[in-house]
Amino acid sequence: MLKVYNTMDRAKVPFETVREGKVSMYVCGPTTYNYIHIGNARPMVAFDAIRKYLIYKGYEVTYIQNFTDIDDKIIKKALEEGEEPVSLAARYIEEYRKDAESLGVLEADMHPKVSQHMDDIIDMVKTLEAKGYAYNIDGNVYFEVRSFEGYGKLSKRDLDDLKSGARVDVDNEKKDPLDFALWKKAKPGEPAWDSPWGKGRPGWHIECSAMSLKYIGPTFDIHGGGYDLIFPHHENEIAQSEGYTGHTFSNYWLHNGFITVNEEKMSKSVGNFFLVREVLEQFPGEVVRFFLLGTHYRSPLDFSDSKLKEDQKALGKLQKTWNRMNTADLAENDNVDERWKTYRDKMEEAMDDDFNTALTLGILFDLAKEVNRALDAQNTDTLVGARDLFKDFAIDIMGIVQEEPVEDQVDDALASQLMELLLEMRKNAKKDKNYALADQIRDGLKPLGITIEDTREGSVWKVEK
Repeated sequence: MLKVYNTMDRAKVPFETVREGKVSMYVCGPTTYNYIHIGNARPMVAFDAIRKYLIYKGYEVTYIQNFTDIDDKIIKKALEEGEEPVSLAARYIEEYRKDAESLGVLEADMHPKVSQHMDDIIDMVKTLEAKGYAYNIDGNVYFEVRSFEGYGKLSKRDLDDLKSGARVDVDNEKKDPLDFALWKKAKPGEPAWDSPWGKGRPGWHIECSAMSLKYIGPTFDIHGGGYDLIFPHHENEIAQSEGYTGHTFSNYWLHNGFITVNEEKMSKSVGNFFLVREVLEQFPGEVVRFFLLGTHYRSPLDFSDSKLKEDQKALGKLQKTWNRMNTADLAENDNVDERWKTYRDKMEEAMDDDFNTALTLGILFDLAKEVNRALDAQNTDTLVGARDLFKDFAIDIMGIVQEEPVEDQVDDALASQLMELLLEMRKNAKKDKNYALADQIRDGLKPLGITIEDTREGSVWKVEK
């Protein structure tokens, strides 16, 4: 039986869908004002694997992920670059799609954009106001938190404690500091839409509610996102959505853990902020996926180049196993080997336990060893079952192995080690003032399509594409 950790319950609970055989999922997407960073990539990959496992289980999955293309950060970046906010957001949406494809993330069934759902958002705010959950002050419409019984049930926070908390916006015109904006009055130079309260734009929280309710509401199965969204974003979504419909908003709340760098939170100010685009210049998308899925999605994950290099070596072994098995002459017969059924049962058991991809990968490596022993012994009579199992989990669900034979990724890992050795030799040559050798190393790599850039933090290399 599939069990998931529901943040609302703070426990693993049996998974039962609203409609038999169908799963509806809404996962909060990015605010598109820049390239995505490695922290954005974690929910993308984690919920992609969850979605694919549910499909493997036989569910018909409807997967919705929004694009927030109207937001304070977008407006600020657009002003800095002299571009229209919606145009800037559209540009970065396309960049997101490129990174998602590189990471093997399946396209959502629908990617609704805030800018295309203004009528839905305005209608929802109007209804909340008519029901007494919202109030208008000079063109700004706020949700009155104390009007919704049960506010704080997801984050397990008490209203009185929240009132004195540091994360609540202070605004003197609101009835209560806890109240949050549903509609913001237009400011000079900002994009704005006509509404019953005058020109303005939506608040952040109402956007996800309007789009999820439009496509899979009023009650759907899974709402996903990062742990940092539990409060206030998801808490506010629940209040306004359930106030609007009178029904439970989402039955299961799944949240992925943070990514740290050397055990510190990623931050531009401390210089440990990594864009996915930059990471993909050094490592294939499958390696990044393998790294992200190698830790349970709810656990914290520490990012480092050294870990990615280790993962690249390990993944190369899985790819090599698949290449060997996929190119071997396997006999298609009725012989059934119970070993492969046992491995399948173990992997399904791991994934049924709140989508434990880390444990599943460990079992996959055990399977690879068993397969290699059979191949070495030329005992291929019953390997069809192993091949099918490998494809289901390593390729279709985890997305870490390429189906078509590829060059051995162990060689890629070795190339990275050799480059690090060359960079160290060049560093020592410059230290010894042997600039001729340093230049020889740099210039000798250029015809191979490899460039070296000297930065304040040291020399880095990349392959020109």
